[in-house]
Amino acid sequence: MKVVDHLAKATKPLISFEILPLQRGGDINVLFNSIEKLLKYEPPFIDVTSHPSQVYYVETPKGISKKVMRKRPGTIGISVAIKNKFNIDTVPHILCNGFTKEETEDALIELNYLGIENILAIRGDELSFKKPVPEGRTSNIYSTELVKQIVNMNAGHYLEEDLLDAAPTNFCIGISGYPEKHFEAPNINSDIKIAKEKIDLGAHYIVTQMFFRNKYYLDYVDKCRAAGINVPVIPGLKILTSKNHLNSIPKNFFVEIPDEFSNEIQEAKPEHVIDIGVEWAFKQSEELLNKGAPSLHFYIMQSSKPIEKLMKKLNI
Repeated sequence: MKVVDHLAKATKPLISFEILPLQRGGDINVLFNSIEKLLKYEPPFIDVTSHPSQVYYVETPKGISKKVMRKRPGTIGISVAIKNKFNIDTVPHILCNGFTKEETEDALIELNYLGIENILAIRGDELSFKKPVPEGRTSNIYSTELVKQIVNMNAGHYLEEDLLDAAPTNFCIGISGYPEKHFEAPNINSDIKIAKEKIDLGAHYIVTQMFFRNKYYLDYVDKCRAAGINVPVIPGLKILTSKNHLNSIPKNFFVEIPDEFSNEIQEAKPEHVIDIGVEWAFKQSEELLNKGAPSLHFYIMQSSKPIEKLMKKLNI
């Protein structure tokens, strides 16, 4: 079922999750065991992130050696495995960065054949390795172009224009939203204008970057509606579980951690941080649901313990 259909048919708050693919060589059963702990919350869908090739440097007897590889491959395989094993819809992330349009089309064809109905179309992080684009191939520079490619395939238009009777795909397309604006955008209104371009092209819903002050999300939704964006805007939430998050999350995701929250974590013993993070997420979740958020989407990556604590408090 498509994400937007899950939202439209919901009779109670929906809780969805986002996970990382395993490290190269990882045991899929580790991931399955983590997902099994989430089944009691009846997630309508689970997002699976995607990661292109990156540069890594390793020390060898002959000196420092550069390696290029995908550290976390398997997005397509994991998405299909979860869907088949647990009968939960999955949302694989499809990236611009690190992939050609031709590779993207191949991946979308495979996903379509495998019964995956949902896609999150994003540009992806800046790369440490710029893979050369082979002669005769092209790449999507911006996620707007990626959305257009998927919409074209939904209409039966592939890169090879002379394909006859090409079967259309039927993907539900999600895009990212940034309540505190994308770090490259000059302002929030400019950022929302770009989001509207993607919606006008045919994207179906927005899931936001994590935020820790609900006002950002609520104001973002109001601005989206004022701009004519009427699709669901799903709030993305993250439970802080370590003091290191106070530095790593703002650095990597360009979001603010409120003073009162960060001060409480800094003053706490390390073993108490997870409970502080759960309590903050609990207050966020209650307010968002009370103010009409269509569902809650949690960036849990690979640890289910914090979300279990939170769901117990929410009584979901």
